[in-house]
Formats: sequence, structure tokens, C-alpha cells
Amino acid sequence: MGDMTQFCDFNHVFVVKDACSEALWMEPTDAPDMNTTHLNGDLLAIEDVGVSRIEDAEVDLESLRHYVDGMVSKVDELEQKMDKVSNFYSCLNTKQTNNSKGSSVVKSKDKEKQIFSIKKQQQDAAKREAAAAKRMQELMRQFATIMRQLAQHKWAYPFMQPVDVKGLGLHDYYEVIDKPMDFSTIKNQMEAKDGTGYKNVREIYADVRLVFKNAMTYNDDRNDVHVMAKSLLAKFEEKWLSLVPKVIEEETRRKEEEAEAQMNMQLAEEAANAKSARDIRTEILYLDSHLDELRETVVRKCRKISVEEKRKLGSGLSLLSPEDLTKSLEIIAQKNSNFQATAPEVDIDMDALSESTLWSLKFLVKDALEAKGKSAASKDNNEKRKKELCAAIKTAKKKNKKATS
Repeated sequence: MGDMTQFCDFNHVFVVKDACSEALWMEPTDAPDMNTTHLNGDLLAIEDVGVSRIEDAEVDLESLRHYVDGMVSKVDELEQKMDKVSNFYSCLNTKQTNNSKGSSVVKSKDKEKQIFSIKKQQQDAAKREAAAAKRMQELMRQFATIMRQLAQHKWAYPFMQPVDVKGLGLHDYYEVIDKPMDFSTIKNQMEAKDGTGYKNVREIYADVRLVFKNAMTYNDDRNDVHVMAKSLLAKFEEKWLSLVPKVIEEETRRKEEEAEAQMNMQLAEEAANAKSARDIRTEILYLDSHLDELRETVVRKCRKISVEEKRKLGSGLSLLSPEDLTKSLEIIAQKNSNFQATAPEVDIDMDALSESTLWSLKFLVKDALEAKGKSAASKDNNEKRKKELCAAIKTAKKKNKKATS
């Protein structure tokens, strides 16, 4: 039976057993030199872990390098996918939080409806827009009938063409009127085929009113043009009222269709992201299995850890923080289902641990102690800098005091 090293954190007492342990505790300055393997997509430092007698070492190394590169690329790809899914649900939660209980939050019964793909929703949206545009064109055609009736009125001639500002000598016209308008301009925009025309019948309605409002604004109420504009505006409003119910009906229908389309698109996006999350989980499990294989491959190519290294490893464990100690217990428990990681007193038999576990512990201890050393060095540098600043301030005060005296 070899000696043992005993140490504790706030929750556990650790007893580390090895074949020839000598020291119970080590000062930080005597921290063991934990040489480890450095693995990434570019380098596998085999010499650091003491690989001996590997046939075709260069070929083996290149295979492992390509293998690791592939896994790194796959991890990067999964991170991008996870970020996308995470951002989607983050935005979704924000929207649902901002909405009131009676708003357009998707209800459970709505979720029971058949959920189509995002592509199908986009196709439906295009068809819906085309149908709505066709219905709006019909409303515009009916509005054009009202326009023709107004144009045939005997008082319509002053409003058929743009105001001849220069010919009539109306030098202040553009100072009074912000947006000139006339029937010919409206007609041209209604018939435009280049996409610059009216999109909604209410836009035409607003411009027709503007024709008459401009005339009434610029001309005195006793002026003939003012009187003619006021009379035609009244006739226009009367005819417009007959078309308003159809306009409201179309606007209501479009609003309802857009709300339903938005809900269906949200459902489709939720389904797509849920599937993506499931696929990511499957790929992560797949990567985990290959990481285990890679770890075992590396360990098989490593020499066995010596008795002295086990002793140093046990001593190194005694220097770990409670958080890193917990990680070390988790590493041991992964390969040993009978290991009681949460027991008040934990026995760690170094000779009973597998090579894979020992190397994993060695990597952990090396990284943890290096991080601890850097943190301590940084703290010492900060303290030193602080003392230097204080000394400089005191010196400056003394010089100022002498100068004033």
C-alpha cells in the first residue's frame, strides 16, 4: 500500500493514493511541471506526450491533423447554426413579451393547424399580393369613372392641366402652394406602367382633394376659381362615399390576410428552427463520439504515465481551485461509473485510473496551474505598478511643496 495525499475544498475531503507518494502538500513555487499535448486544427505535438515507436509517424500525424481540422470546421459550422437558432428564439421571446395577452401571439389551437414550409409561405405571400393588387386595380378602375364624371363638368377646365404660373403671372404661387396638383398629372400617374404609379385608391383620393384644396387656398373665397373648386369638391366627396364601403372592405380583408400570413410564417419559422435545433443536437452527439475516438487514439499513441508523474499529478490536484477540482472529479466519473464524485470524502486511486483518465487529468492540471500562475503574476504586476504610482505622487507633492516654500 503506497502513501497518500490528502487535501480538501469547502465540500469534500480528497485522498489521493499512489504507489510512492512522498509529499502531502507542495508550495505553489514547487508546482509540478505538467507537460501536455497541445491539440488544435494546426498542430499535434506528439513529442510532448512521449510517443514511442509509432510506425509511419508522419503519415499518422497528417491523418490526425486532417481529422482534427475537419472537426474544427464542423464545430465552427455548428456554432453559426446555433447562433442563428438562438437569435431567432431571442427575438421571438422579445416579441411575445411586448405583445399584450389579447394580441397576435400565436395561440395553442393555431399551432395545431398544418404548418407549411417557409418556402410555401413565401409562395403563398406572392400569390396573395398578386390577388390583392388585382382587386385594388378594380377599385382604381371604379375611381377612374368618378374622375371622368368630374372632368366632364363645365367647371372642370381650370383643373385639367397644371397651373400656368408664368403665363398668369402668379409669382407667389409656389410660396403659397407646397405641392401643385391637377387632373392630367393624376391621370398619368394612374396609367403609369413603370411601377411609379398609385398603389392604393386612397392615394388618388388624396391627390384629387389636393387639386381643389390648392385652388381654394390660393384664390380668395369670392374668386370664381375658388367657388368652382369648392363646388366640385363637394360633388367629388359625395361620389367618393359610394366607393368607401368597398375600399374599407378591401383594407380589412388585406389586414386580416397579412395577420394570418404573419402567424403562418412565424409557425413555419418556429418549425424550421426546432428542426434545426434537433439536427444540431444530433450532430453534436456525433461529434462527441468522434471526440472520444480521437481522445482514445491519442492516448493509445502516448506512453504510459510513470509512477513519478502520478505522484506529481496527485500533488497538482491539491493545488487546484474548488471549481477545477470538481472538473477533475467529473473526468474520473466519466470512465468509472462506480466513482462517488459527490461523496463527503473522495478516494482517488491513481494506479486504478485508466491512461485516458490520467492524461485528461494531466491536461486539466497543467492548464489550471498555468492560468493560476498568470493570474498571480498579473496581480503582482498590478501591485507593483500601484506602488510605483504612489511613490511618484509622493515625490511630486514633495517637489511642489519645496517650490512653493
